[in-house]
Amino acid sequence: MKSEYSNNWQAIVLGIIAAVALLIGINSFVIINPGEAGVISILGKARDGAVLEGIHLKPPLISKVDLYDLTVQKFEVPAQSSTKDLQDLSARFAINFRLDPLQVVEVRRKQGTLENIVSKIIAPQTQESFKIAAAKRTVEEAITKRNELKQDFDTALGERLDKYGIIVLDTSVVDLNFSPEFAKAVEDKQIAEQRAQRAVYVAQEAEQDAQADINRAQGRAEAQRLLAETLKAQGGQLVLQKEAIEAWRSGGAQMPRVLVMDGKSNSSVPFLFNLSNPQE
Repeated sequence: MKSEYSNNWQAIVLGIIAAVALLIGINSFVIINPGEAGVISILGKARDGAVLEGIHLKPPLISKVDLYDLTVQKFEVPAQSSTKDLQDLSARFAINFRLDPLQVVEVRRKQGTLENIVSKIIAPQTQESFKIAAAKRTVEEAITKRNELKQDFDTALGERLDKYGIIVLDTSVVDLNFSPEFAKAVEDKQIAEQRAQRAVYVAQEAEQDAQADINRAQGRAEAQRLLAETLKAQGGQLVLQKEAIEAWRSGGAQMPRVLVMDGKSNSSVPFLFNLSNPQE
């Protein structure tokens, strides 16, 4: 009986030893998947050097592995600033980034989780970078030269996040808004420009009309000059004959009041009959 009890106890002990050995064996390895990096902490202290994809040994029972995603992350971050002309400008940026695998250990020591990285590092640095970019230009320039605003923002943000082990891959301006006062000023400016363009058109039209009047006046003056030269050269006889013929052709009330007779007189003054009232 005693021998049977002893055997059972030995079996239990061996089972416990095997279980402990299996547990120790399982906890002696860590598997890191592609796109991840691990930070091994021993008794609460992070060990230098991140472990990348593959299988790695670690101290059993007294160690812990924190995993970090190295793939591209995307977050939208709001930002507000004042422009060079002291106008309020607000924006929302979509930021694509990933963690630098060589600095994951420092990220673990200083920032902790990915949520902390976004809220404590990326968000405030986005705000500061936007202030730097917006302060270089007026609100109108920020809108009309949006690409230049983004380039300045990207440069400032990349430099600020690099020291935290965060690599900025790309940013995009999701939204860009300005104050209602500026919106009203833009509307008023557009109206003023439209009125100015209308005024220029009216002035050009008036100038064209005036030039047309000048041309017509010059034409009449030239005609009068030629008429005067003809009258002077031919005593007016041919001109009066032409006018009489044209009046005669028009008929009715346009019946000519004078008729030029081609006499043989050598006088320079034509011989005229008044035909307006034959009874007289």
